[in-house]
Amino acid sequence: MATYSVSLIPGDGIGPEVAEATRRILEATAVGFEWEYCDAGLNALEKHGDVLPETTLESVRRNGLGLKGPITTPVGSGFRSVNVGLRQALNLYANLRPGKTIPGVQAAFENIDLVIVRENLEDTYAGVEFDTGTPEAAEVIGAINARSEKQIAANAAITIKMITPEGSRRIVEYAFDYARKNKRKKVTAVHKANIMKFTDGLFLRIAQEVAAEHPDIEFEDRIVDNMCMQLMQKPDLYDVLVMPNLYGDIVSDLVAGMIGGLGVAPGGNIGTEAAVFEPIHGSAPTHAGKNEANPMAMTLSGALMLRHIGEIDAAEAVEGAVAAVVSEGKDVTYDLRPDRDPSKAATTSSMADAIIARL
Repeated sequence: MATYSVSLIPGDGIGPEVAEATRRILEATAVGFEWEYCDAGLNALEKHGDVLPETTLESVRRNGLGLKGPITTPVGSGFRSVNVGLRQALNLYANLRPGKTIPGVQAAFENIDLVIVRENLEDTYAGVEFDTGTPEAAEVIGAINARSEKQIAANAAITIKMITPEGSRRIVEYAFDYARKNKRKKVTAVHKANIMKFTDGLFLRIAQEVAAEHPDIEFEDRIVDNMCMQLMQKPDLYDVLVMPNLYGDIVSDLVAGMIGGLGVAPGGNIGTEAAVFEPIHGSAPTHAGKNEANPMAMTLSGALMLRHIGEIDAAEAVEGAVAAVVSEGKDVTYDLRPDRDPSKAATTSSMADAIIARL
């Protein structure tokens, strides 16, 4: 039986607790793991002077797999976001965000089963920005104003939106490949090509070209604002949604809200050489060390990792065990209880025990 080497990045805040719960659950499957513990976040800052040490990146490159807990990025400190830094350094171009309702979770919708595929490296998140009043901004604004009928104010701050044919093609191809492997029936490209005719127009045109190469899977496109409205009114019409970076960030959180919040939403960042799986929620430092944090999103991210490496039976076992515990409602953390009564709630570790018992 194969044994997989995984870079385990516990993170900070509640990260170490939900990471340990998830490690124990994954170890209880029939899959073999070797865990290489890595630092990132505030603990890495204290030990290494950097929130994302090179040793952590080297570990993920070497193993090709990472499982990461939530991480705090110091606000206004000049430190890069660990999440963005990981994606850019490891070329993790696809962000995978499934949104599926589980009975027992207090959610605004029922029977949701959507997958958001978000391009991870381009768009306005690429980090090409020029601050107001700087010489660099003045130079960029001058160059644009010399070439554009639409003039930019001299004191404007500038963010460059970049969409490339190559980046668009590989994210849309990833969405179609994911749909086929997971027996999904439709891919919807989400854009704002009616306004941003060159950038989003390029993304849409490439999506249409890729769709023509996959005639077995239904394809359509939606303008992003209309997409948000339709998700509120008729989400059952949609399946896999693929979109550029900014829209993907917003729509994936919208879908997380539909299924009960970030505390139940898994995520993955996938590239050609490595993949890192992580819950979407924050590090919740006020809850750290209290053994009360919900491990569900981290555990379901572990199940996503199992799917990624082809361990489908183990992934389905973990997902089924989580669903069984949550639907029963007895061994769940306080945030998953309808009454949110901490005195009647399970701890992080006892909820993990209950999930393991059902594997």
